[in-house]
Amino acid sequence: MSFALIFSGQGTQHAAMLPWLAEDEHVAGMRERLGVHDWRRSLEDPAWAANNANAQTLLTGLALAAWGQLAPMVPPPAAVAGYSVGELAAFSTAGVFDTATATALAPPRAAAMDKSAAQMPGGLLAINGLAESALAQLRADTGLAVAIRNGIESVVLGGPTEALEQAQRIAEGEGGQCTRLKVNVASHTPWMREAAERFAQALADLPFQSPRIPLFSNAGDRVRDAGAARAALAAQIAQTVRWDECMENIAARQVRCVLEIGPGQALTRMWNQRYPAIPARACDDFRSATAIASWLRTHSDD
Repeated sequence: MSFALIFSGQGTQHAAMLPWLAEDEHVAGMRERLGVHDWRRSLEDPAWAANNANAQTLLTGLALAAWGQLAPMVPPPAAVAGYSVGELAAFSTAGVFDTATATALAPPRAAAMDKSAAQMPGGLLAINGLAESALAQLRADTGLAVAIRNGIESVVLGGPTEALEQAQRIAEGEGGQCTRLKVNVASHTPWMREAAERFAQALADLPFQSPRIPLFSNAGDRVRDAGAARAALAAQIAQTVRWDECMENIAARQVRCVLEIGPGQALTRMWNQRYPAIPARACDDFRSATAIASWLRTHSDD
């Protein structure tokens, strides 16, 4: 059985996500850390859902809970990667640190980013359908940075709020499809450089291990040892998420299928468009953990 796990980032969290997820110690711990009784009801409040600290803590806790409930039914994955904050769950799954460390890292990561955001309010704008030359001109006109690179004509730009609004008007006028993500910080751009430095300090004294499973980073290609893991996890806060390269690295492992853990199907759609011969599904597509395990066995058995 050969499959890859990819962990979603924030921006598409919703109250109906992971409908099959059972209450367990990881979910309970996440709720306690957030101070909420019903996380689904909390997500119905757009302001609460978009809050950086809430989103990062919730998504990390739920992703680890989901994989914890699936893992006993399937063998270890052949490759792992996480999209933005999804790296916390990915690094834990690969054995770099335990689940308690991953969930404990979400709040200081968010706090470091919020501190930088307070100095420069901003956000993220997903743009699809513009040619590379048009995107380059758009960046030159607005001063925005590429926060996430999903493909040649699919990027997420980050920067100040006014510049994002200007970019959306221009891009839509040129036929681009735009979506403002449910985040309030310019993640993965130079505006987060101080946040990356603060998070690096938080990581400095934590015990990291070399990955036990092939692990691919947003900022540093394959992560092979503890030092590279520590550097990559901090660096991606202020550097472009090179998700296109993560997908290429996973495909090179010759996996037979891919499973997305997290909210929505955004990573699944990107994968299936790029690698239609290697099927991908999202956990949000299923109604039970047993059904997910069955799909993995059907599509990844040699």
